[in-house]
Amino acid sequence: MTATVVGMQGQQPQVEIGKANPEGAKYRKLWDQSAYRAVSPGEQHLSQILAKMPITSQSQVIDFGCGTGRAALKLFHQRDCDVTLVDFARNCLDPEVKAAITEHPTRLKFRQHDLETPFPFSVGYGICTDVMEHIPTDKVPVVLENILHAANHVWFQISTEPDHFGSLIDAPLHLTVQPYRWWLEQFAKFDCTIHYAQPFPGYSVFYVSAWSSVEEIMAKGRTNITSEVKREQITHNIAQGWQTVEPCQVQDDEVMIVGGGWSLNDQLDTIRRLRADGKKLITLNNAYQWCLDHGLTPSATIVMDGREFNARFTKPVVDGCKYLICSQVHPSVLEGLPKDRTFLWNDADPTNFDLLTAQYGEGNYFCIPGGSTSFLRAIPLLRMLGYHKFHVFGVDSCLSPDQTQHHAYPQPENDHKWIFPVTVNQGRVFYCQPWMFCQAREFHRMINEFGHLFELEVYGDGLLRHLLETAAAMPPTLLSEGGS
Repeated sequence: MTATVVGMQGQQPQVEIGKANPEGAKYRKLWDQSAYRAVSPGEQHLSQILAKMPITSQSQVIDFGCGTGRAALKLFHQRDCDVTLVDFARNCLDPEVKAAITEHPTRLKFRQHDLETPFPFSVGYGICTDVMEHIPTDKVPVVLENILHAANHVWFQISTEPDHFGSLIDAPLHLTVQPYRWWLEQFAKFDCTIHYAQPFPGYSVFYVSAWSSVEEIMAKGRTNITSEVKREQITHNIAQGWQTVEPCQVQDDEVMIVGGGWSLNDQLDTIRRLRADGKKLITLNNAYQWCLDHGLTPSATIVMDGREFNARFTKPVVDGCKYLICSQVHPSVLEGLPKDRTFLWNDADPTNFDLLTAQYGEGNYFCIPGGSTSFLRAIPLLRMLGYHKFHVFGVDSCLSPDQTQHHAYPQPENDHKWIFPVTVNQGRVFYCQPWMFCQAREFHRMINEFGHLFELEVYGDGLLRHLLETAAAMPPTLLSEGGS
């Protein structure tokens, strides 16, 4: 099982395939001219392209501005790879290319699409030959952004001289005639890695990527409070005399872990049924309020985040619920909680062990390892408390399929975040915010290392469930840094 991660900065709009563009009419006229079909730069230079691009039978490729389609067809035959041909003029394809698409509909596809519009899909490789010089100069940035975000690595071949075929329709074709250095500066604006670049007489080539490794992105991630604030909050909270969690004997009670993901609203009946059957109900963050709103009283709730707005996640206080609160939270999260039903737990950050030792004494406290989210700490926390059979709801690690929901309820703190698509197992696409993808990566590692210690069923149709169902691998591949 393999997975590819690709990305885009900002919310992706709904794409109008074949969006009206005044340039489109020009090229629909041109493709009726046999003289314009005579030359296919991509076809002519495919051997040069393949000498640099490691395209295999497992690769997926987009031919941006495919024109006649001959380059894409030749690539398909030589590498046996999946190719999507993209152009805004539907009459551009040669007859033999149309026939090949009909013969191989799952591996060779044509999509009418305007390059000025973001792509609703992403792949590993792209080729863009004899296209960028046709783009109006003021549109070059948006077209480059769309192309660079739609493919991890892209080969550009760009003419640097005026066109020869505009006379066929009495209109200029090359609208951006610029030298090699100018185009190099455009790629620099996107922080592209330049795999290969070379000027030639009349044209230039650039093999580039606007992407960074997932590990680099994760390394750049920041905690949502500073280490100084974290220490201050831990120091204050552990001095207030709260009870602390301690290891318990293994028990067979089944537990529902309820997060706030978008799929939660579809699982209400199942949650109610399991609750009626006696399953314990553990909520994460604002899923606490969601359950209360739906007439469900949690057995316990877990809060880990250190920011002040999390105070609303423990209000109102209800009878019968225990409050399992990380010691790093803002003190307002703990205000008003009952002393007899509130328990502090500590994360396993060794830089703060001195604070815990000073308060509790050497070896007199227990720390919870795990990942960067409350869900990834909830499993080891509950496992320490003796539970090992979990039903997981509302932990999707992705947005809803239409990309409109990150939670089952309004949570403005997660609005307007960077969103990127994650393609798993050569086809299934999930749209994620960075924290969601990091959670999925960490979840995958946790299952591989500690999955034998608990039983887990994930509900819904999100990324985490898909990973479990298909045994997909989370990749150390590529994630866009955005950059525009």
